[in-house]
Amino acid sequence: MIRPAACLFDLDGLLLDTEPLHGRAWRQAAGRFGVDLDDAQLLQLRGRRRLDNAWQVIAWIEAAGLTAPTAEQLLAVQQPIARRLLPSAPAMEGAPELLARCRELAIPMALVTSSSREAVALKCAPHAWLELLEIRVHGDDPALVSGKPAPDGFQLAARRLGVEPAGCWAFEDSQAGTEAALAAGCQVHVLLPAGVGCESYPPQVRCLGSLQEVRL
Repeated sequence: MIRPAACLFDLDGLLLDTEPLHGRAWRQAAGRFGVDLDDAQLLQLRGRRRLDNAWQVIAWIEAAGLTAPTAEQLLAVQQPIARRLLPSAPAMEGAPELLARCRELAIPMALVTSSSREAVALKCAPHAWLELLEIRVHGDDPALVSGKPAPDGFQLAARRLGVEPAGCWAFEDSQAGTEAALAAGCQVHVLLPAGVGCESYPPQVRCLGSLQEVRL
């Protein structure tokens, strides 16, 4: 087996089980403005930057014929809820072991997340094993032009590691993240969200039921 030149990891829903908590925060925030977000809508918010999600929720509020808040007003409701919930997120099954295996094999690693540096610090604080990811591209990285589904984050991570994206394995769970990693030229492994089948993703990805299935 040819090992990857590097492994590039998403965070939310891939290494940490934060997506149900993010979903709860967005659902409660939208509810304050009269809209009950369904599961399909919450799935669309996965993998994207906070402000991009705020604009999407505002569009749904407007589509319901309601008076929409500004992005700042919406985030003023959503962010305190998220900050209260997210530190309790557990590791995804097999995630600590996968990072440890990469370190054992001297495979370079990087984090490629849509979350801000502040949010990542909040979520990662209870998880010392995430310190193995020393190279990080955050959603508010000054060098990042566009967030997922644009390929910029994965391209930037590969550049910082000194490798070509084509030699990298990218690990994602969201549609936006998968699209970004494929556009960057990575070999993409998708950890399927609950209730979502492999047919929902492009045929060239490798679908995983658990990170324990990864063989290095």
